[in-house]
Amino acid sequence: METLEKLERELDYRFNDSVLLKKALIHSSHAHEQNTGEDNEQLEFLGDAVLGLLVSDLLFRAHPSLTEGELSKLKGFFVSSANLVKYAEQLELGQYLYLGKGEEKTGGRSKPALLVDALEAIIGAIYLDGGLDAARRLISKFMEPQLDEVRLAGNRSVDFKSALQEYLQSRSMGTPRYIAVREVGPDHEKLFTVDVELDGKAISRGIGLTKKAAEQAAARQALQQINPNQQEHPAYD
Repeated sequence: METLEKLERELDYRFNDSVLLKKALIHSSHAHEQNTGEDNEQLEFLGDAVLGLLVSDLLFRAHPSLTEGELSKLKGFFVSSANLVKYAEQLELGQYLYLGKGEEKTGGRSKPALLVDALEAIIGAIYLDGGLDAARRLISKFMEPQLDEVRLAGNRSVDFKSALQEYLQSRSMGTPRYIAVREVGPDHEKLFTVDVELDGKAISRGIGLTKKAAEQAAARQALQQINPNQQEHPAYD
C-alpha cells in the first residue's frame, strides 16, 4: 500500500488528524477481521451529505438561470456513482484501502462501490478535519471542469462539433459519430449523455440539458483528447 502522505498530496490537503484519513479508508471487511469496529461507513454517511450540499451550492452559483428541475438533474449526475468513481480512480484510491482478506482476493481494490464509498468518506473526513471550505476545495477541484463543459455547451456561438469535424477531415482521420448513451428525467426535463465515437471506439463523453448541448460537450472533450493545443473557444456564428 502507498503511504497516506502521498494521498494527501493528491488531495492537496494535509490532515491535522491523520487518524481521520486512515479511518476513511477502512472497509468494514477489514474492521471485522481485526475486530475493531472502526470502519469508514459513518464518514461515508457524513461525506455523502456534505457532497450533496456543496454540489448544490456549486451548481446554484454556476448556473443561476436554470430551473429547479434542471439543477436537480445536473446534481444527480455529479453525485452519481458513475461520475464519482472517475475521481476515485484519478486518486488511485484502491491502493490505499484497508481490506479484509476476502475483499482483497475478489478484487476489492478496483470495485467501483468501494472506491466511491471511500471517496465520500474522505470528503466527510476533510469536513471534520478542516471544515466546509476545505471540503469545497476538494470537490471544486474535480467538478469545476465539468461545470465549465456544461456552461460552454450551452453557448450557441461556440461550435465544437464543426471544429472537430474540420480537424478530423483535414487529417483524414474519419468521421465522428454521436451516440446517445443515457437520458435521465421526464420528457420536459431530460439530462442527456452522449459519446463521440471514432472508428467504432468511444473517445469522449459529454452531458447537457439538451441532446445538442451534450453533443457539443462531447465534441469539446474529443478535441482536447486528440489535439490538446486546440483553441479553447472556436466560434462559428
